[in-house]
Amino acid sequence: MDETPLRRRLGLDQPGHDLTDDRTEGWERVPPDPSDEHAPPSVRGVVRELLETAIFILLVFLIVRGVVQNFKIEGSSMQPNLHTSQYILVNKIVYFHFDANAPLRLLPGRGDLPPRVVYPFHMPRRGEVLVFEYPRDQSKDYIKRVIGLPGETVDIHDGLVFINGVQLEEPYLEGAQTACRPEADACSRGPVTVPAGSVFVMGDNRANSSDSREWDALPLDRVIGKAWLSYWPRSDWGVIASPTYAAQP
Repeated sequence: MDETPLRRRLGLDQPGHDLTDDRTEGWERVPPDPSDEHAPPSVRGVVRELLETAIFILLVFLIVRGVVQNFKIEGSSMQPNLHTSQYILVNKIVYFHFDANAPLRLLPGRGDLPPRVVYPFHMPRRGEVLVFEYPRDQSKDYIKRVIGLPGETVDIHDGLVFINGVQLEEPYLEGAQTACRPEADACSRGPVTVPAGSVFVMGDNRANSSDSREWDALPLDRVIGKAWLSYWPRSDWGVIASPTYAAQP
C-alpha cells in the first residue's frame, strides 16, 4: 500500500504549481466588452444633434421676434427726443388684441356680427411712441407719437394742439409750435374727429414730419408695437418714457 500523501501523489505539492492555472488552461480569453469603451459619435448622431440645436434656436428666435423687434430710426421727424440712426427695441406684445366676436361669426345667422376688439393689456395711449406700417406704403415702417384717441377731436391752431377743446401740454416739444399746411392738411380746415379703430399721430419735429396731419388718422391694425428701449448708440441707452400730461383731456 502506497503511503505517499495524497497531495504529493496528485502533484499539488510541486513548486510553482498553481491550481488556478489548471482551471484556466485550455480556455480562451474573453475579449473586453466594446460597450465599456467610449465609442466615437457616429455621423448620424452628430447631424441629429446639429438639427435639434438649429430647430431650438429657430423656435427661440420666432418666440422672441413675436414679442420684441429691433427698429432703426431713419429721418428727423422725432427730434429732439429720438434721432436718425438710433436703434430701439419695440414691444409688440403690449398692444396684442383679438376680435372676440370672430368665433361667433362662424355660427349660422351670425355672419354680420360686428367686431369686438379686445386688448388684454391696453390699446395705444396718448403720449406713447408707436412704430407702425405707413398706411400709404406698407413696406415702410414709421415712428410717431400718439396725440388723439378714437372719438376725440383734434384741433390745431395758434401753434398749439387742442383735444376736445382742451389745450394739450407737450413738454417733449421743447417750445416748438404745431401747424397745419393750408389746403394741404385736413386739420387746417378745423377740428378733425379721430375715427373708431384709429389714432391721430404726429412726430415731435412738427416742422418736418409726415403724419396724421397729412395722411389722416392711423388705423390700429397697422400698429407694430410700442417704442420701448433705446440700445444704440450707448449714449442714448435707456427706456423710452411716455409723458404724463398735466391735464388729460
